[in-house]
Amino acid sequence: MKVLVTGGAGFIGSHIVEACLAAGHQVSVLDDLSTGFRANVPAGVKLWEVDLRDAGAVDSALAAERPEVVCHQGARANVRESFEKPVLYAEVNILGSLNLLEACRRHGVRKVVYASTGGAAYGEPQRLPVDESHPVNPLDPYGASKHHVEHYLFIYRASYGLDYTVLRYPNVYGPRQNPHGEAGVIAIFTALMLAGRQPVIHGSGDQLRDFVHVSDIARANLLSFGDLASGEILNLGSGEGASVTTIFRLLAASTGYAADAVHGPAKAGEVSRIYLDATRARTVLGWEPRIGLPAGIASTVDSFRPGA
Repeated sequence: MKVLVTGGAGFIGSHIVEACLAAGHQVSVLDDLSTGFRANVPAGVKLWEVDLRDAGAVDSALAAERPEVVCHQGARANVRESFEKPVLYAEVNILGSLNLLEACRRHGVRKVVYASTGGAAYGEPQRLPVDESHPVNPLDPYGASKHHVEHYLFIYRASYGLDYTVLRYPNVYGPRQNPHGEAGVIAIFTALMLAGRQPVIHGSGDQLRDFVHVSDIARANLLSFGDLASGEILNLGSGEGASVTTIFRLLAASTGYAADAVHGPAKAGEVSRIYLDATRARTVLGWEPRIGLPAGIASTVDSFRPGA
C-alpha cells in the first residue's frame, strides 16, 4: 500500500520507513527537518520538507501522494522544552495534526496510525503497570499536546469515517536516536560514555521507565496499518520498569565506562515511575516486544561506536 510517514526523517519515523520498504509498501516522508535528518531518509523515498503548521503545504503533499495510510510520527517531543515553549508545542502537535487530518479527509486517506505517548500522558500512575483505562493526567505540555490529538482522531472517525489507531509509546531507544536533541537517556548516556565524559543522573536514579527497542515500535506501527486495531488506543510497552541506575550500569558494562554515577537535580514534570501494560496490543495486534533490554542496549551501543 501507499504510506506517508510524517517525521520520517527522525529517529522512530526513519525506522518505520525502513520497515515499510522491507514489507513492500510504497513510502513517502513529510518532515520539516527541525530534529530529523535528510540522511535518515532512504534513497528513492520522496521527502516533502514541510512544516505541519503550513496547512497549504501539508495539503499539497497529501494531494500529490494520495496515501492509503498516514503514519503520524511528526511532533515536537522534548518534555523540558515543552515547559519553555508550550505555545510551540500546541501549534505543532495539535494544530499541525489538525492540518494533517483535514488533508487526510480531503484526499481519501483510509487510516491514520498516530504516535501518542504513554510515558508522558498518564502522569504519576495510580497503579502499575498502567493500562489504557488509567486516567490521563499529563504533567507536562508535551504529554498534554499529544493526548489532545487522540480526541480529534475520534471526532474525525465518527464524523468523516477516517479510521485510526493510537499507539501510546513507552521510552523508545535504539540506533539513530539523537543524543543532542530530543533523545532519551540511553542515547545521551551512550554518547557521553563512549566519549569518556560524565553522564549525570537527574534525581535519585530510582525512577522507573519502560524501555522498548525502536524495531519493536516500528513493527507495531506496521501491524496497525490494517483493520485489526480500528479505532483502538493501544499501549506499547514491556510491562516492566527499569531504573535509570540500572540503565547506567548496563551501559557502563557495554561501553567499558568505569567512573561512578553522578547525580544532579530532578527534572521538572518528570514522573517517578511508570511502565505500561501492553496486553491489549498483544490481544488485538499480536504484538509484544521481541528485543530484551540487555541485548537492545548492546546493539545500540555498537551502533554509536565510531565507524559503525
